Amino acid sequence: MTAILSNPELAGPVAPPKRLFAGLPPVTVLLSFTVVLIVILWSLAPGLFTHYSPVTGDTASKLAAPSAAHWFGTDYLGRDQYARVVYGTASSVTSALVAVLIGLVAGSIIGLASGFRGGWLDAVLGRFVDVLLAIPGFLLAVVIVSSLGFQTINAAIATGVSAVAVFARLMRAEVIRVRSASYVEASYLEGGNRRHALLGHILPNAYRSVLVLAVLQFGTSILVIASLAFLGYGDPPPSSDWGLLVASGKTYVTAPWLVYAPALVIVITVLSVNRISRWLRKAK
Repeated sequence: MTAILSNPELAGPVAPPKRLFAGLPPVTVLLSFTVVLIVILWSLAPGLFTHYSPVTGDTASKLAAPSAAHWFGTDYLGRDQYARVVYGTASSVTSALVAVLIGLVAGSIIGLASGFRGGWLDAVLGRFVDVLLAIPGFLLAVVIVSSLGFQTINAAIATGVSAVAVFARLMRAEVIRVRSASYVEASYLEGGNRRHALLGHILPNAYRSVLVLAVLQFGTSILVIASLAFLGYGDPPPSSDWGLLVASGKTYVTAPWLVYAPALVIVITVLSVNRISRWLRKAK
């Protein structure tokens, strides 16, 4: 017995050591959550991150390069570009949330009714969704915001309407998949009605993929709303929407930081949201 315990070849396989961070998400996901948290804090309490005003500046220091005093430099009126990016986060994030909420609610209702009821209702709603999918989303957003007026909230509404078809199609597919599951059929055999099956079984199990899509659509909405603001379909100056900052900065070719700084914030935010969405999809 002593010989067996002293010989590792005879003692049997050794259990691998437990990883210290086995339960944590990947490092890239943690970094993405950190970026999103910073952006949310910018939108909620911008005054905690900068003491400069986003609307007033010092003309003596206009078009100053990035430095320790002005992290993102200054614009043509001497306004701190970092402060304008931070204060512009509230409008960009809020608009993206409104767009996602519109697309999520309207698309989920359409997809739920189409997939659960079927028949002629599925055919009618399916043709409506096909029409929306046939129109490019950005083009549809431009048409809607042109009809409603050039404001950021209207750009959010337009972005949300253009995303309705994507949510509706996914919700319909998930409802059709779940409603034929064995536990849904068992609920009918136990005396449950259609309403109980819908609210108790189909909807909770079908919404997981839709919520993951909502996270992905949040990043897409930020990009679309910034693009609309870049084209002049958002709030006019002196607002500091991210897309408007990029549009106003491209005029000054000798101050490229006016474009690079807000554009880099947009890119990093969207990539972080997309990374979180991919991780949630795999975890689901």
